[in-house]
Amino acid sequence: MQFADYLTHDATSLAALVASGEVTPRALLDTALARHAQVHGQVNAVCRLMEDEARAQLARPLAGAFAGVPFLIKDGLQDYAGLPTTNGSRSMCGHVPREHAAVVRRYLEAGLVVFGKTNLPEFALKGVTDPALFGRTSNPWNLEHTPGGSSGGAAAAVAAGIVPMAAGNDGGGSIRIPAACCGLFGLRPSRGRVSAGPHAGEIWFGASSEGVLSRSVRDTARALDLLQGAEPGDPFVIAPPAAPYAELMRRPPGRLRIGFSAASPIGSEVHPEAAAAVRHAAALLASLGHEVEEAAPEIDGAALATSYLHIYFGQVPAIVARNKALGAAGSEVELMTRLLLTLGGAVKAPALTEQMAQWNTYARALGRFHQRYDMLLTPTLAHPPIRHGEGDVPASQQAVLGFLQRSGLLGLLARLGLLDATVDRIARDNLRYVPFTQLSNLTGTPSMSVPLHWTADGLPMGVQFVAPFGREDSLLQLAAQLEQAQPWFGRLPAMTRAA
Repeated sequence: MQFADYLTHDATSLAALVASGEVTPRALLDTALARHAQVHGQVNAVCRLMEDEARAQLARPLAGAFAGVPFLIKDGLQDYAGLPTTNGSRSMCGHVPREHAAVVRRYLEAGLVVFGKTNLPEFALKGVTDPALFGRTSNPWNLEHTPGGSSGGAAAAVAAGIVPMAAGNDGGGSIRIPAACCGLFGLRPSRGRVSAGPHAGEIWFGASSEGVLSRSVRDTARALDLLQGAEPGDPFVIAPPAAPYAELMRRPPGRLRIGFSAASPIGSEVHPEAAAAVRHAAALLASLGHEVEEAAPEIDGAALATSYLHIYFGQVPAIVARNKALGAAGSEVELMTRLLLTLGGAVKAPALTEQMAQWNTYARALGRFHQRYDMLLTPTLAHPPIRHGEGDVPASQQAVLGFLQRSGLLGLLARLGLLDATVDRIARDNLRYVPFTQLSNLTGTPSMSVPLHWTADGLPMGVQFVAPFGREDSLLQLAAQLEQAQPWFGRLPAMTRAA
């Protein structure tokens, strides 16, 4: 299949071509591999090719909803038996899982042909994708800019035309942020909708969910159909949808009440393009007959950010400890991870427990909001996709913190509370571009980024919708309506037209 033709199909359409015999899985894989080879030097989306594994898959009969469609998994949490799961870290290059993660097994059972793993920041700890191990990933819309993170490699691969859909996961916005940066559709399912098994009950205390980044709503709906549902031993089972999501998404959403806000919940600056994205979406929704008004949940955004950052910092020591048990060397992690390791180690158990207890406060407040409004609309990003390095901690500050960490003084100062201002500044800097996405993670609610706006410079700016717990069907129905009203499937980076 020629690339120009390949690009006109989503994963659902490619699967139909395979089923009808119009194209072979081998031809699709060859096209995807050729496209990867063509753009890899520019985009660096794929950090591990798995051509041999994919060819072996093709030697066996394929069945399932996406039989024969080329696919990429993320090199974080999505274990593929017999290959390293590096999580973007040199320290994990020797860790080779013996069994597939549940989500990977389900992707394979659906007939998706997995031919590689996508890039991510070390341990998925950033909203940009720049690991020292594999190098940074660039945004296909403008190579000087980030594709977001942590599923930045997945987003870049889809936007560059390597695959129509790729796997991601989202613990603080890691599906929605890169979807917004790359002009894609990204849905984060409810807590527990998709299993994190077999090696974990929940990731980040349940803040993280598995999903895909795609160019069409129907691809995401069909992917959620194959992913949703518990595995044996999961900590809890949530109610299944009333019908397959691929069917539910085709139903009209009805007249929805939608509250919107473009104000940063942490009081940081919101770029005019982000506010414009929300205003445009609100006007489009009103034109479709929905009731739209400015409103937001009564939640202390700064307190929510503090709660999120406690798990963000607090998880790093646990991650590194688990990895050491698997043979990793702590000295092999990046400087910022070592700093987070030290700072996280100073977080006392009572403080972490208290901050986790606050998740209920935010969930109750959001629940009250949803009694009045079906959905919350916000920007996905507070700023257009940033340039490479724009969000980094200044080199001078890194040097000082690095010295303190190596000398052992950083841990002492952190335990004495003498670094609180520094920690607060790092935390605020970390979230200033992405202050909107963490609400959904801490409350366990489903949310999505929809590509409805592009900046004057031609960069994508998605908008976020948050729905009540378990209502992925409502999100998909609204997304399908928006997709029909303002199609985005054919809106692609210039690099795809130059192929």
